[in-house]
Amino acid sequence: MSEPGTNEQDTNEQGILEQGTSDRYTSQSRRVGDVRAWVNGVRVDATGPSIAAVDHGITVGDGVFETCKVIDGVPFALARHARRVDRSLAGLGLPDADHKMIDAGIKDVLSGEPIAYGRLRYTITGGAGPLGSDRDASPLTYIVTAGRTPPNPVTAKVVVVPWTRNERSATAGLKTTSYAENVVALAYAKDRGGTEAVFANSVGNLCEGTGSNIFVVVDGEILTPDLASGPLAGVTRDLVIEWCREEGLTVRAEPLPMSILTRATEVFITSSIKDVMPVHAIDDQLLPAPGPVTAQVAEIFNRLSRERLDP
Repeated sequence: MSEPGTNEQDTNEQGILEQGTSDRYTSQSRRVGDVRAWVNGVRVDATGPSIAAVDHGITVGDGVFETCKVIDGVPFALARHARRVDRSLAGLGLPDADHKMIDAGIKDVLSGEPIAYGRLRYTITGGAGPLGSDRDASPLTYIVTAGRTPPNPVTAKVVVVPWTRNERSATAGLKTTSYAENVVALAYAKDRGGTEAVFANSVGNLCEGTGSNIFVVVDGEILTPDLASGPLAGVTRDLVIEWCREEGLTVRAEPLPMSILTRATEVFITSSIKDVMPVHAIDDQLLPAPGPVTAQVAEIFNRLSRERLDP
Protein backbone atom coordinates (compact mmCIF):
# COMPACT_ATOMS: atom_id res chain seq x y z
CA MET A 1 0.00 0.00 0.00
CA SER A 2 1.35 3.45 -0.93
CA GLU A 3 2.26 6.12 1.62
CA PRO A 4 -0.36 8.90 2.07
CA GLY A 5 0.12 11.64 -0.50
CA THR A 6 1.82 9.33 -3.03
CA ASN A 7 0.55 7.19 -5.82
CA GLU A 8 1.75 3.93 -7.28
CA GLN A 9 3.38 5.61 -10.28
CA ASP A 10 5.45 7.91 -8.01
CA THR A 11 6.51 4.94 -5.92
CA ASN A 12 7.52 2.93 -8.98
CA GLU A 13 9.46 5.87 -10.45
CA GLN A 14 11.29 6.40 -7.15
CA GLY A 15 12.14 2.71 -7.03
CA ILE A 16 13.48 2.80 -10.58
CA LEU A 17 15.57 5.90 -9.73
CA GLU A 18 17.01 4.30 -6.61
CA GLN A 19 17.76 1.08 -8.50
CA GLY A 20 19.46 3.04 -11.26
CA THR A 21 21.58 4.89 -8.72
CA SER A 22 22.47 1.63 -7.00
CA ASP A 23 23.41 -0.01 -10.31
CA ARG A 24 25.56 2.98 -11.25
CA TYR A 25 27.51 2.83 -7.99
CA THR A 26 27.88 -0.95 -8.31
CA SER A 27 29.25 -0.50 -11.84
CA GLN A 28 31.65 2.20 -10.61
CA SER A 29 32.84 -0.05 -7.81
CA ARG A 30 33.63 -2.83 -10.28
CA ARG A 31 35.65 -0.45 -12.47
CA VAL A 32 37.52 1.21 -9.62
CA GLY A 33 38.22 -2.15 -7.96
CA ASP A 34 40.34 -1.98 -4.83
CA VAL A 35 41.41 1.67 -4.97
CA ARG A 36 42.13 2.99 -1.48
CA ALA A 37 41.04 6.57 -0.87
CA TRP A 38 41.63 9.18 1.81
CA VAL A 39 40.14 12.68 1.86
CA ASN A 40 41.03 15.47 4.29
CA GLY A 41 42.20 13.09 7.00
CA VAL A 42 39.54 10.38 6.63
CA ARG A 43 39.67 7.00 4.85
CA VAL A 44 36.68 6.88 2.51
CA ASP A 45 34.96 4.68 -0.07
CA ALA A 46 36.64 5.52 -3.38
CA THR A 47 33.27 5.60 -5.20
CA GLY A 48 31.20 7.30 -2.49
CA PRO A 49 30.56 11.01 -1.90
CA SER A 50 33.45 12.57 0.00
CA ILE A 51 34.07 16.16 -1.20
CA ALA A 52 31.85 19.22 -1.56
CA ALA A 53 29.73 19.46 -4.70
CA VAL A 54 31.09 22.99 -5.08
CA ASP A 55 34.75 22.02 -4.72
CA HIS A 56 36.69 24.11 -7.22
CA GLY A 57 38.57 21.03 -8.39
CA ILE A 58 35.23 19.69 -9.66
CA THR A 59 33.54 22.86 -10.87
CA VAL A 60 36.46 24.44 -12.76
CA GLY A 61 39.42 22.03 -12.54
CA ASP A 62 41.21 24.28 -10.04
CA GLY A 63 43.72 21.85 -8.60
CA VAL A 64 46.98 19.98 -9.02
CA PHE A 65 48.08 16.39 -8.61
CA GLU A 66 51.01 14.00 -8.60
CA THR A 67 51.25 10.32 -9.56
CA CYS A 68 53.98 8.05 -8.20
CA LYS A 69 54.83 4.46 -9.03
CA VAL A 70 54.48 1.99 -6.15
CA ILE A 71 56.57 -1.19 -5.98
CA ASP A 72 55.98 -3.64 -3.10
CA GLY A 73 54.20 -0.94 -1.15
CA VAL A 74 56.99 1.64 -1.54
CA PRO A 75 56.40 4.83 -3.60
CA PHE A 76 59.17 6.05 -5.91
CA ALA A 77 60.71 9.55 -5.96
CA LEU A 78 58.38 11.10 -3.38
CA ALA A 79 60.62 14.11 -2.74
CA ARG A 80 60.74 15.10 -6.41
CA HIS A 81 56.97 14.81 -6.72
CA ALA A 82 56.54 16.94 -3.58
CA ARG A 83 58.74 19.68 -5.04
CA ARG A 84 56.82 19.62 -8.31
CA VAL A 85 53.41 19.86 -6.63
CA ASP A 86 54.68 22.97 -4.84
CA ARG A 87 55.65 24.49 -8.19
CA SER A 88 52.23 23.64 -9.65
CA LEU A 89 50.38 25.17 -6.69
CA ALA A 90 52.47 28.33 -6.94
CA GLY A 91 51.78 28.50 -10.68
CA LEU A 92 48.02 28.40 -10.01
CA GLY A 93 48.31 30.97 -7.23
CA LEU A 94 47.08 28.50 -4.59
CA PRO A 95 48.47 28.37 -1.03
CA ASP A 96 51.41 26.16 -0.11
CA ALA A 97 50.63 22.50 0.45
CA ASP A 98 50.53 20.99 3.92
CA HIS A 99 53.03 18.19 3.32
CA LYS A 100 52.36 16.65 6.73
CA MET A 101 48.74 16.24 5.61
CA ILE A 102 49.82 14.66 2.32
CA ASP A 103 52.26 12.32 4.11
CA ALA A 104 49.49 11.21 6.49
CA GLY A 105 47.28 10.33 3.52
CA ILE A 106 50.09 8.45 1.79
CA LYS A 107 50.81 6.47 4.95
CA ASP A 108 47.12 5.60 5.31
CA VAL A 109 46.48 4.36 1.76
CA LEU A 110 49.74 2.38 1.65
CA SER A 111 49.09 0.69 5.00
CA GLY A 112 47.91 -2.91 5.11
CA GLU A 113 48.67 -5.40 2.37
CA PRO A 114 51.52 -4.02 0.20
CA ILE A 115 50.60 -3.06 -3.36
CA ALA A 116 52.95 -5.15 -5.50
CA TYR A 117 52.75 -2.81 -8.50
CA GLY A 118 50.53 0.21 -8.65
CA ARG A 119 50.12 3.93 -8.51
CA LEU A 120 49.81 6.47 -5.74
CA ARG A 121 48.04 9.69 -6.64
CA TYR A 122 47.51 12.75 -4.50
CA THR A 123 45.37 15.69 -5.52
CA ILE A 124 45.09 19.15 -3.99
CA THR A 125 42.23 21.43 -5.03
CA GLY A 126 41.29 25.01 -4.27
CA GLY A 127 38.57 23.74 -1.96
CA ALA A 128 34.95 24.88 -1.90
CA GLY A 129 34.28 27.88 -4.08
CA PRO A 130 31.77 29.71 -6.28
CA LEU A 131 30.38 28.12 -9.41
CA GLY A 132 32.52 30.39 -11.60
CA SER A 133 36.26 30.92 -11.83
CA ASP A 134 36.53 33.26 -8.83
CA ARG A 135 37.98 31.74 -5.65
CA ASP A 136 36.87 31.91 -2.03
CA ALA A 137 39.28 31.85 0.90
CA SER A 138 38.53 28.19 1.44
CA PRO A 139 40.81 25.52 2.92
CA LEU A 140 42.45 23.32 0.30
CA THR A 141 41.03 19.86 -0.33
CA TYR A 142 43.47 16.93 0.00
CA ILE A 143 42.75 13.61 -1.74
CA VAL A 144 45.12 10.63 -1.69
CA THR A 145 44.46 7.38 -3.54
CA ALA A 146 46.37 4.20 -4.31
CA GLY A 147 45.66 1.00 -6.18
CA ARG A 148 47.04 -1.75 -8.35
CA THR A 149 47.96 -0.99 -11.96
CA PRO A 150 48.01 -3.49 -14.85
CA PRO A 151 51.47 -4.28 -16.26
CA ASN A 152 52.64 -1.98 -19.04
CA PRO A 153 52.76 -3.15 -22.65
CA VAL A 154 56.29 -3.95 -23.80
CA THR A 155 56.18 -1.27 -26.51
CA ALA A 156 53.81 1.49 -27.57
CA LYS A 157 52.29 2.97 -30.68
CA VAL A 158 51.88 6.75 -30.49
CA VAL A 159 49.50 8.81 -32.59
CA VAL A 160 50.08 12.45 -33.50
CA VAL A 161 46.87 14.34 -32.77
CA PRO A 162 45.53 17.35 -34.72
CA TRP A 163 45.41 19.60 -31.64
CA THR A 164 48.25 21.59 -30.13
CA ARG A 165 49.65 22.39 -26.71
CA ASN A 166 49.94 26.09 -25.92
CA GLU A 167 53.47 26.54 -24.62
CA ARG A 168 52.56 30.09 -23.56
CA SER A 169 49.48 29.08 -21.58
CA ALA A 170 49.14 30.21 -17.96
CA THR A 171 49.23 26.53 -16.97
CA ALA A 172 52.04 25.37 -19.29
CA GLY A 173 54.37 23.10 -17.36
CA LEU A 174 51.96 22.72 -14.43
CA LYS A 175 50.41 19.36 -13.48
CA THR A 176 46.82 20.48 -13.06
CA THR A 177 43.56 18.58 -12.78
CA SER A 178 42.29 20.25 -15.98
CA TYR A 179 42.81 17.15 -18.12
CA ALA A 180 39.90 17.28 -20.57
CA GLU A 181 42.07 17.87 -23.64
CA ASN A 182 44.19 14.87 -22.65
CA VAL A 183 41.08 12.71 -22.38
CA VAL A 184 39.97 13.76 -25.88
CA ALA A 185 43.45 13.27 -27.36
CA LEU A 186 43.99 9.86 -25.78
CA ALA A 187 40.60 8.65 -27.02
CA TYR A 188 41.58 9.82 -30.52
CA ALA A 189 44.84 7.85 -30.28
CA LYS A 190 43.17 4.71 -28.94
CA ASP A 191 40.58 4.79 -31.72
CA ARG A 192 43.57 4.50 -34.09
CA GLY A 193 45.26 1.67 -32.22
CA GLY A 194 47.58 3.88 -30.19
CA THR A 195 48.79 3.64 -26.62
CA GLU A 196 49.54 7.36 -26.29
CA ALA A 197 48.83 10.60 -28.13
CA VAL A 198 51.52 13.13 -29.04
CA PHE A 199 51.03 16.90 -29.29
CA ALA A 200 52.86 19.56 -31.24
CA ASN A 201 52.99 23.00 -29.65
CA SER A 202 51.59 26.20 -31.13
CA VAL A 203 54.67 26.87 -33.30
CA GLY A 204 54.76 23.36 -34.74
CA ASN A 205 57.47 21.86 -32.53
CA LEU A 206 57.30 18.54 -30.73
CA CYS A 207 55.87 18.90 -27.22
CA GLU A 208 54.68 15.87 -25.22
CA GLY A 209 52.14 13.10 -24.78
CA THR A 210 48.93 13.26 -22.74
CA GLY A 211 50.71 11.83 -19.72
CA SER A 212 54.26 11.26 -20.89
CA ASN A 213 57.39 12.95 -22.21
CA ILE A 214 58.87 11.96 -25.53
CA PHE A 215 62.49 11.29 -26.53
CA VAL A 216 63.93 10.64 -29.99
CA VAL A 217 67.26 9.16 -31.05
CA VAL A 218 68.91 10.86 -34.04
CA ASP A 219 72.45 10.00 -35.15
CA GLY A 220 72.99 8.16 -31.90
CA GLU A 221 72.10 11.18 -29.73
CA ILE A 222 69.12 11.35 -27.40
CA LEU A 223 66.96 14.43 -27.91
CA THR A 224 63.85 15.66 -26.07
CA PRO A 225 61.81 18.88 -26.23
CA ASP A 226 63.09 21.61 -23.92
CA LEU A 227 60.75 22.98 -21.25
CA ALA A 228 60.25 26.21 -23.22
CA SER A 229 58.48 24.07 -25.83
CA GLY A 230 55.70 23.46 -23.29
CA PRO A 231 56.02 19.94 -21.89
CA LEU A 232 55.60 19.07 -18.24
CA ALA A 233 58.90 18.65 -16.43
CA GLY A 234 58.29 14.95 -15.88
CA VAL A 235 60.01 13.33 -12.91
CA THR A 236 60.99 10.33 -15.05
CA ARG A 237 62.08 12.68 -17.86
CA ASP A 238 64.39 14.55 -15.48
CA LEU A 239 65.87 11.34 -14.09
CA VAL A 240 66.44 9.88 -17.55
CA ILE A 241 68.35 13.03 -18.55
CA GLU A 242 70.40 13.10 -15.32
CA TRP A 243 71.17 9.40 -15.13
CA CYS A 244 71.99 8.96 -18.82
CA ARG A 245 74.43 11.88 -18.65
CA GLU A 246 75.87 10.38 -15.48
CA GLU A 247 76.47 7.15 -17.43
CA GLY A 248 78.16 8.96 -20.33
CA LEU A 249 75.30 9.22 -22.84
CA THR A 250 74.61 12.44 -24.75
CA VAL A 251 71.16 13.87 -24.02
CA ARG A 252 70.05 17.27 -25.33
CA ALA A 253 66.87 19.19 -24.50
CA GLU A 254 66.06 21.67 -27.26
CA PRO A 255 63.27 22.81 -29.59
CA LEU A 256 62.52 19.97 -32.02
CA PRO A 257 60.43 20.27 -35.21
CA MET A 258 57.67 17.69 -35.65
CA SER A 259 59.60 16.43 -38.68
CA ILE A 260 62.16 15.00 -36.24
CA LEU A 261 59.76 12.09 -35.81
CA THR A 262 60.38 11.01 -39.40
CA ARG A 263 64.17 11.23 -38.95
CA ALA A 264 64.37 9.42 -35.64
CA THR A 265 65.78 5.90 -35.65
CA GLU A 266 64.35 5.24 -32.18
CA VAL A 267 61.66 6.83 -30.04
CA PHE A 268 60.64 6.25 -26.44
CA ILE A 269 58.25 7.83 -23.97
CA THR A 270 58.63 8.24 -20.23
CA SER A 271 56.29 8.67 -17.28
CA SER A 272 56.01 7.72 -13.63
CA ILE A 273 54.01 4.61 -14.51
CA LYS A 274 55.43 3.79 -17.95
CA ASP A 275 59.09 4.27 -16.89
CA VAL A 276 61.02 4.08 -20.21
CA MET A 277 58.69 2.66 -22.86
CA PRO A 278 59.97 1.96 -26.40
CA VAL A 279 57.79 3.17 -29.28
CA HIS A 280 57.27 0.69 -32.13
CA ALA A 281 55.13 2.97 -34.32
CA ILE A 282 54.34 6.64 -34.84
CA ASP A 283 51.04 6.61 -36.70
CA ASP A 284 51.86 4.20 -39.57
CA GLN A 285 55.65 4.63 -39.37
CA LEU A 286 57.27 1.53 -37.84
CA LEU A 287 60.35 1.69 -35.63
CA PRO A 288 62.63 -0.86 -33.95
CA ALA A 289 61.51 -1.25 -30.35
CA PRO A 290 63.52 -1.30 -28.34
CA GLY A 291 66.42 -0.03 -30.39
CA PRO A 292 69.90 -0.31 -28.89
CA VAL A 293 69.98 3.20 -27.41
CA THR A 294 66.50 2.85 -25.90
CA ALA A 295 67.47 -0.52 -24.42
CA GLN A 296 70.51 1.09 -22.82
CA VAL A 297 68.42 3.95 -21.42
CA ALA A 298 65.87 1.50 -20.00
CA GLU A 299 68.62 -0.55 -18.36
CA ILE A 300 70.13 2.55 -16.75
CA PHE A 301 66.78 3.73 -15.47
CA ASN A 302 65.68 0.33 -14.16
CA ARG A 303 68.98 -0.25 -12.36
CA LEU A 304 69.31 3.16 -10.77
CA SER A 305 65.63 3.43 -9.80
CA ARG A 306 66.00 0.18 -7.84
CA GLU A 307 69.09 1.52 -6.09
CA ARG A 308 67.75 5.04 -5.45
CA LEU A 309 64.13 4.91 -4.30
CA ASP A 310 63.95 8.64 -3.53
CA PRO A 311 66.57 10.20 -5.82
